[in-house]
Amino acid sequence: MERRDIEIFLTLAEELHFGRTAERLLVSQARVSQTIAKLERRFGVALFERTSRKVAITPIGAALYADVRAGHDRIERGIAAAIAAGKGITGVLTVGLEAPAVAELAAPVFTKLRKTGVEIVFRETGFADPLDLLRTGEVDVAVTNAPVDEPGFKEGPVLYTEPVVLAVARQHRLASRKEVTLDDLDGEVVFRAGRRAAPYRRDPEPPVPATLLDLMARIAANEGVCPLAAHAADYFARPTLAMVPFATSSPPVRWVLCWRTGGRTARVAALAATLP
Repeated sequence: MERRDIEIFLTLAEELHFGRTAERLLVSQARVSQTIAKLERRFGVALFERTSRKVAITPIGAALYADVRAGHDRIERGIAAAIAAGKGITGVLTVGLEAPAVAELAAPVFTKLRKTGVEIVFRETGFADPLDLLRTGEVDVAVTNAPVDEPGFKEGPVLYTEPVVLAVARQHRLASRKEVTLDDLDGEVVFRAGRRAAPYRRDPEPPVPATLLDLMARIAANEGVCPLAAHAADYFARPTLAMVPFATSSPPVRWVLCWRTGGRTARVAALAATLP
Protein backbone atom coordinates (compact mmCIF):
# COMPACT_ATOMS: atom_id res chain seq x y z
CA MET A 1 0.00 0.00 0.00
CA GLU A 2 1.28 3.44 -0.90
CA ARG A 3 1.37 6.08 1.80
CA ARG A 4 -1.54 8.10 0.35
CA ASP A 5 -3.61 4.91 -0.03
CA ILE A 6 -3.01 4.16 3.64
CA GLU A 7 -4.07 7.68 4.67
CA ILE A 8 -7.28 7.43 2.64
CA PHE A 9 -8.14 4.00 4.03
CA LEU A 10 -7.49 5.03 7.64
CA THR A 11 -9.44 8.27 7.31
CA LEU A 12 -12.46 6.62 5.70
CA ALA A 13 -12.44 3.99 8.46
CA GLU A 14 -12.67 6.83 10.98
CA GLU A 15 -15.11 9.11 9.16
CA LEU A 16 -17.29 6.43 7.46
CA HIS A 17 -18.19 9.12 4.95
CA PHE A 18 -16.58 9.60 1.53
CA GLY A 19 -17.26 13.35 1.40
CA ARG A 20 -15.79 14.11 4.85
CA THR A 21 -12.80 11.91 4.09
CA ALA A 22 -12.12 13.89 0.92
CA GLU A 23 -12.45 17.21 2.76
CA ARG A 24 -10.17 16.10 5.59
CA LEU A 25 -7.42 14.95 3.20
CA LEU A 26 -7.94 17.77 0.68
CA VAL A 27 -8.52 15.33 -2.18
CA SER A 28 -11.49 14.70 -4.45
CA GLN A 29 -14.27 12.31 -3.44
CA ALA A 30 -13.57 10.38 -6.65
CA ARG A 31 -9.97 9.86 -5.50
CA VAL A 32 -11.24 8.33 -2.25
CA SER A 33 -13.64 5.99 -4.07
CA GLN A 34 -11.01 4.91 -6.59
CA THR A 35 -8.43 4.22 -3.89
CA ILE A 36 -10.77 2.04 -1.82
CA ALA A 37 -11.89 0.14 -4.91
CA LYS A 38 -8.24 -0.46 -5.84
CA LEU A 39 -7.43 -1.78 -2.37
CA GLU A 40 -10.45 -4.09 -2.37
CA ARG A 41 -9.43 -5.50 -5.74
CA ARG A 42 -5.91 -6.03 -4.47
CA PHE A 43 -7.02 -7.82 -1.30
CA GLY A 44 -9.90 -9.63 -2.96
CA VAL A 45 -12.30 -8.70 -0.17
CA ALA A 46 -14.69 -5.87 0.73
CA LEU A 47 -13.29 -3.43 3.27
CA PHE A 48 -16.45 -1.30 3.48
CA GLU A 49 -20.16 -1.85 2.99
CA ARG A 50 -21.78 1.03 1.03
CA THR A 51 -25.43 1.87 0.72
CA SER A 52 -27.14 5.05 -0.42
CA ARG A 53 -27.56 6.01 3.24
CA LYS A 54 -24.37 4.99 5.03
CA VAL A 55 -20.88 3.53 4.92
CA ALA A 56 -19.85 0.77 7.33
CA ILE A 57 -16.52 -0.95 7.76
CA THR A 58 -16.48 -4.74 7.39
CA PRO A 59 -14.92 -7.03 10.04
CA ILE A 60 -11.92 -7.61 7.76
CA GLY A 61 -11.65 -3.86 7.20
CA ALA A 62 -11.77 -3.24 10.95
CA ALA A 63 -9.00 -5.77 11.59
CA LEU A 64 -6.88 -4.20 8.84
CA TYR A 65 -7.50 -0.75 10.30
CA ALA A 66 -6.27 -1.80 13.76
CA ASP A 67 -3.06 -3.28 12.34
CA VAL A 68 -2.32 -0.50 9.86
CA ARG A 69 -3.14 2.36 12.24
CA ALA A 70 -0.61 1.25 14.84
CA GLY A 71 2.15 0.83 12.28
CA HIS A 72 1.28 4.00 10.41
CA ASP A 73 1.44 6.13 13.54
CA ARG A 74 4.88 4.77 14.45
CA ILE A 75 6.18 5.39 10.93
CA GLU A 76 4.76 8.92 10.83
CA ARG A 77 6.37 9.81 14.16
CA GLY A 78 9.70 8.46 12.98
CA ILE A 79 9.55 10.31 9.65
CA ALA A 80 8.46 13.54 11.33
CA ALA A 81 11.29 13.37 13.85
CA ALA A 82 13.86 12.69 11.12
CA ILE A 83 12.62 15.54 8.94
CA ALA A 84 12.53 17.97 11.84
CA ALA A 85 16.05 17.04 12.91
CA GLY A 86 17.40 17.24 9.37
CA LYS A 87 15.81 20.57 8.48
CA GLY A 88 16.03 22.24 11.85
CA ILE A 89 12.41 23.38 11.67
CA THR A 90 11.34 22.61 15.21
CA GLY A 91 10.09 25.56 17.21
CA VAL A 92 7.11 27.91 17.10
CA LEU A 93 5.38 29.13 13.94
CA THR A 94 2.97 32.01 14.55
CA VAL A 95 0.19 32.09 11.97
CA GLY A 96 -2.05 35.11 11.49
CA LEU A 97 -5.58 34.33 10.31
CA GLU A 98 -7.80 36.78 8.45
CA ALA A 99 -10.60 34.22 8.91
CA PRO A 100 -10.13 32.32 12.21
CA ALA A 101 -12.36 29.50 10.94
CA VAL A 102 -9.60 28.52 8.50
CA ALA A 103 -7.73 26.99 11.45
CA GLU A 104 -10.51 24.39 11.54
CA LEU A 105 -11.30 24.23 7.83
CA ALA A 106 -7.67 23.47 6.96
CA ALA A 107 -6.89 21.55 10.14
CA PRO A 108 -5.28 18.55 8.32
CA VAL A 109 -2.59 20.84 6.92
CA PHE A 110 -1.67 22.26 10.31
CA THR A 111 -1.82 18.83 11.93
CA LYS A 112 0.62 17.52 9.35
CA LEU A 113 3.10 20.28 10.18
CA ARG A 114 2.75 19.73 13.91
CA LYS A 115 3.82 16.13 13.38
CA THR A 116 7.20 17.41 12.22
CA GLY A 117 7.78 18.99 15.63
CA VAL A 118 6.64 22.53 14.84
CA GLU A 119 4.40 24.20 17.40
CA ILE A 120 1.73 26.36 15.74
CA VAL A 121 0.26 29.40 17.45
CA PHE A 122 -2.70 31.15 15.81
CA ARG A 123 -3.37 34.89 16.02
CA GLU A 124 -6.45 36.67 14.67
CA THR A 125 -5.39 39.55 12.45
CA GLY A 126 -6.97 42.98 12.27
CA PHE A 127 -10.40 43.11 10.70
CA ALA A 128 -9.78 46.16 8.51
CA ASP A 129 -6.11 45.34 7.81
CA PRO A 130 -5.49 41.57 7.86
CA LEU A 131 -1.77 42.05 7.09
CA ASP A 132 -1.20 44.22 10.16
CA LEU A 133 0.47 41.57 12.35
CA LEU A 134 2.61 40.37 9.44
CA ARG A 135 3.65 43.94 8.70
CA THR A 136 4.84 44.47 12.29
CA GLY A 137 6.51 41.06 12.53
CA GLU A 138 4.15 39.73 15.20
CA VAL A 139 3.33 36.68 13.05
CA ASP A 140 5.61 34.64 10.77
CA VAL A 141 3.03 33.97 8.08
CA ALA A 142 -0.54 35.06 7.41
CA VAL A 143 -3.48 33.33 5.77
CA THR A 144 -5.36 35.89 3.71
CA ASN A 145 -7.63 36.25 0.71
CA ALA A 146 -5.85 36.19 -2.65
CA PRO A 147 -4.54 37.95 -4.58
CA VAL A 148 -1.81 39.58 -2.50
CA ASP A 149 -0.48 42.53 -4.47
CA GLU A 150 0.72 44.86 -1.70
CA PRO A 151 4.44 45.69 -1.94
CA GLY A 152 6.63 44.02 0.63
CA PHE A 153 4.65 40.78 0.75
CA LYS A 154 4.93 37.47 -1.05
CA GLU A 155 1.88 35.38 -1.96
CA GLY A 156 2.36 31.68 -1.31
CA PRO A 157 0.36 28.57 -2.20
CA VAL A 158 -3.38 28.12 -1.71
CA LEU A 159 -4.31 26.68 1.67
CA TYR A 160 -8.09 26.43 1.25
CA THR A 161 -10.70 27.36 -1.37
CA GLU A 162 -14.42 27.93 -0.83
CA PRO A 163 -17.41 29.57 -2.54
CA VAL A 164 -18.84 32.97 -1.67
CA VAL A 165 -22.14 33.97 -0.08
CA LEU A 166 -23.77 37.37 0.15
CA ALA A 167 -24.76 38.52 3.62
CA VAL A 168 -27.95 40.59 3.52
CA ALA A 169 -30.63 41.69 5.95
CA ARG A 170 -33.63 39.37 6.25
CA GLN A 171 -35.85 42.07 4.75
CA HIS A 172 -33.48 42.76 1.84
CA ARG A 173 -34.76 42.28 -1.70
CA LEU A 174 -32.23 39.46 -2.29
CA ALA A 175 -32.81 37.57 0.95
CA SER A 176 -35.29 35.11 -0.56
CA ARG A 177 -33.20 34.33 -3.63
CA LYS A 178 -31.69 30.85 -4.05
CA GLU A 179 -28.55 32.42 -5.50
CA VAL A 180 -27.19 35.78 -6.57
CA THR A 181 -24.74 36.96 -9.23
CA LEU A 182 -22.15 39.71 -9.41
CA ASP A 183 -24.65 41.83 -11.34
CA ASP A 184 -26.92 41.83 -8.26
CA LEU A 185 -24.30 43.94 -6.46
CA ASP A 186 -24.90 46.85 -8.84
CA GLY A 187 -26.62 49.68 -7.04
CA GLU A 188 -25.93 48.17 -3.60
CA VAL A 189 -23.76 49.53 -0.80
CA VAL A 190 -21.15 46.76 -0.70
CA PHE A 191 -19.18 46.52 2.53
CA ARG A 192 -15.77 44.85 2.60
CA ALA A 193 -14.69 42.28 5.16
CA GLY A 194 -10.91 42.00 5.34
CA ARG A 195 -9.07 41.97 2.01
CA ARG A 196 -12.02 41.12 -0.22
CA ALA A 197 -10.79 41.47 -3.76
CA ALA A 198 -12.38 42.28 -7.09
CA PRO A 199 -14.82 41.44 -8.57
CA TYR A 200 -16.68 41.42 -5.23
CA ARG A 201 -15.17 44.72 -4.16
CA ARG A 202 -17.05 47.72 -5.54
CA ASP A 203 -16.19 51.38 -6.05
CA PRO A 204 -16.86 53.72 -4.47
CA GLU A 205 -16.25 51.71 -1.33
CA PRO A 206 -18.03 52.66 1.90
CA PRO A 207 -15.98 52.94 5.09
CA VAL A 208 -14.78 49.53 6.25
CA PRO A 209 -16.51 48.53 9.52
CA ALA A 210 -14.09 48.42 12.42
CA THR A 211 -15.09 44.95 13.62
CA LEU A 212 -17.05 41.90 12.50
CA LEU A 213 -19.76 42.77 15.04
CA ASP A 214 -20.05 46.24 13.54
CA LEU A 215 -20.27 44.77 10.03
CA MET A 216 -23.02 42.33 10.98
CA ALA A 217 -24.98 45.05 12.77
CA ARG A 218 -24.85 47.31 9.72
CA ILE A 219 -25.96 44.54 7.39
CA ALA A 220 -28.80 43.57 9.73
CA ALA A 221 -29.89 47.24 9.74
CA ASN A 222 -30.07 47.02 5.92
CA GLU A 223 -27.35 49.63 5.47
CA GLY A 224 -25.55 47.46 2.92
CA VAL A 225 -24.55 43.95 1.89
CA CYS A 226 -21.27 42.06 2.08
CA PRO A 227 -19.75 39.14 0.14
CA LEU A 228 -18.27 36.62 2.58
CA ALA A 229 -16.53 33.26 2.36
CA ALA A 230 -19.11 30.47 2.43
CA HIS A 231 -18.18 29.27 5.93
CA ALA A 232 -19.86 32.45 7.20
CA ALA A 233 -23.22 30.76 6.67
CA ASP A 234 -22.36 28.37 9.52
CA TYR A 235 -20.02 30.43 11.68
CA PHE A 236 -21.87 33.77 11.59
CA ALA A 237 -25.50 32.65 11.32
CA ARG A 238 -27.95 35.16 12.81
CA PRO A 239 -31.75 35.35 12.70
CA THR A 240 -31.48 38.92 11.36
CA LEU A 241 -29.30 37.92 8.38
CA ALA A 242 -29.58 35.78 5.28
CA MET A 243 -26.54 34.21 3.60
CA VAL A 244 -27.36 33.81 -0.11
CA PRO A 245 -24.95 31.72 -2.22
CA PHE A 246 -23.37 33.25 -5.28
CA ALA A 247 -23.86 31.36 -8.54
CA THR A 248 -21.42 28.50 -8.98
CA SER A 249 -19.75 30.34 -11.85
CA SER A 250 -18.68 33.12 -9.48
CA PRO A 251 -15.00 33.27 -8.44
CA PRO A 252 -14.27 31.46 -5.14
CA VAL A 253 -12.34 32.73 -2.13
CA ARG A 254 -8.76 31.45 -2.21
CA TRP A 255 -7.13 31.50 1.20
CA VAL A 256 -3.38 31.70 0.59
CA LEU A 257 -0.23 31.81 2.67
CA CYS A 258 1.48 35.18 2.73
CA TRP A 259 4.80 36.24 4.23
CA ARG A 260 7.00 39.33 4.23
CA THR A 261 9.43 39.59 1.33
CA GLY A 262 12.58 37.91 2.55
CA GLY A 263 10.69 36.35 5.46
CA ARG A 264 10.36 32.80 4.15
CA THR A 265 11.91 31.03 7.14
CA ALA A 266 12.45 27.27 7.38
CA ARG A 267 9.20 26.89 9.31
CA VAL A 268 7.24 29.01 6.80
CA ALA A 269 8.75 26.93 3.99
CA ALA A 270 7.77 23.74 5.83
CA LEU A 271 4.15 24.91 6.04
CA ALA A 272 4.14 25.82 2.34
CA ALA A 273 5.62 22.41 1.50
CA THR A 274 2.66 20.61 3.07
CA LEU A 275 0.38 22.05 0.37
CA PRO A 276 -0.08 20.62 -3.15
